[in-house]
Amino acid sequence: MFDSLSDRLGGVFDKLRGRGALTETDVRAAMREVRIALLEADVALPVARDFVNDVTERAVGEEVIRSVTPGQMVVKIVNDALVELLGSENAELNVNATPPAVVMMVGLQGSGKTTTTAKLSKRLKEKSNKKVMMASLDVARPAAQEQLAVLGRQIDVDTLPIVAGQSPTDIAKRALESARLQGYDVLMFDTAGRLHVDDALMDEMKAVASVGKPVETLLVVDSLTGQDAVNVAKGFGEEVDLTGVVLTRMDGDARGGAALSMRKVTGKPIKFAGTGEALDALEPFHPDRVAGRILGMGDVVSLVERAAETVKMEDAEKLAAKMEKGKFDLDDLRMQIKQMQNMGGLGALAKMMPGMKGMKGAGDIDDKALTRLEAMMSSMTAKERAKPKLINAKRKIRIAKGSGTTVQDVNKLLKMHQQMETTMKKLKKMGGLGKLAQMFGGGGMPGMPGGGALPGGGAPGALPGLGGAAPGNLPPGFDKFTKN
Repeated sequence: MFDSLSDRLGGVFDKLRGRGALTETDVRAAMREVRIALLEADVALPVARDFVNDVTERAVGEEVIRSVTPGQMVVKIVNDALVELLGSENAELNVNATPPAVVMMVGLQGSGKTTTTAKLSKRLKEKSNKKVMMASLDVARPAAQEQLAVLGRQIDVDTLPIVAGQSPTDIAKRALESARLQGYDVLMFDTAGRLHVDDALMDEMKAVASVGKPVETLLVVDSLTGQDAVNVAKGFGEEVDLTGVVLTRMDGDARGGAALSMRKVTGKPIKFAGTGEALDALEPFHPDRVAGRILGMGDVVSLVERAAETVKMEDAEKLAAKMEKGKFDLDDLRMQIKQMQNMGGLGALAKMMPGMKGMKGAGDIDDKALTRLEAMMSSMTAKERAKPKLINAKRKIRIAKGSGTTVQDVNKLLKMHQQMETTMKKLKKMGGLGKLAQMFGGGGMPGMPGGGALPGGGAPGALPGLGGAAPGNLPPGFDKFTKN
């Protein structure tokens, strides 16, 4: 997400930071490069032009040019402007209405409406403790209603029983009556789409809206369509009373132009971003966090939230107790690798850590390495994982064959574990993780009892899930498993 734009802007700002003093000419030259980067990222021309003009006006003032760190001041101005462009703050979903609160999902065919309906229903059920019913009003697309029913069973959310031959408005009326009688808090309408914005589609949207009186009307658009996504949103916004936008496939959009243009062009907030195919891959859209990711500042808040959701407190406490004693075996490493995979993989985590994006090696992280490491450890016996020193040459050959790797890979794994174990022993001599947390200001984060360490035993600033990493660095020995 935003990778190409982030790389381009990173290069521009590195030049600014590298200079002790800045002239107005330097700032204007940098802003020209920023404008080109935005246009290459498929940001709408009027949006890119207004953004650059606004930033330039703020950045060429005497206060910036004559400051001690003018480069940093310019980056801060750009960050603030990006947050404003993206919508200033997260727009919450409003379902606190007289039950059932109706949420209507609209959009073109193929934008991911049905899957997003299920994702949002799952989120409302699990995070907001709402009783949710889903109803498919799509009678045009073959098996659309059956698809929603299948998704409902997967996420354990009720769907309206299918009755053949009913019109979308009839289905909406039946869904409302059923939701009222059965005490549902939220009723999700998955409406039909078309290949393009047309009168028939809009008439159907308006008819359903007049029946359901939705508290939220969310437009689902595919971010990979770039400027066409913005045009679609503008078209819907002129015909239907939208309350927000959900951008799908954000994980596959390296440019990010749709996200950057959407709020400015439509005036509607981006409420959620789809970040994968899994039914829990839906994130609230936080403009400040997204701006931080674009400018390579990381997103620690989202990282901690993700850790709190995926790391089991019981496992983290057991590991912390062992690490306090300077112990760290291959079972511990295996557990931490599983935690990292659940949190999106090492590459995804590195992008969310401040300063990691531009660090040597961070861009070469191969998430397949985690799979190889786990395969090797799965090929070991329980006794070998508990006491890696038992692994001799004969056992290494067996482990390599069993995991589809090489003896050299097994040696790298064992050396990596040895380095981590050595780090744990050093931490014990320093007073353990609690003492280390105090040195870094404490604070405490989910997954580690009483300390400032991130879940899974990493020191503050390290990647979660791999204990013993020095702040801002890859875990000891892990560089051996990055891509060549």
